[in-house]
Amino acid sequence: MLILRRFFGIPVVIGVLLLALTGCEKGPAQKAGEDIDDAVDEAGEAMEKAGDDIREAVGADRN
Repeated sequence: MLILRRFFGIPVVIGVLLLALTGCEKGPAQKAGEDIDDAVDEAGEAMEKAGDDIREAVGADRN
């Protein structure tokens, strides 16, 4: 029985490791999602800057 565990155990461990490594690759959907996240972050920063510029122009303090 010990021989069977070793015989089947090693390929199972190798298979799990290979699946874990292939899961780390970035696919096109993940890349697109990251691009969208970056665009949203940049838009938010631009809106915050615009709001700061407006507050400065009208002399309002930011609370």
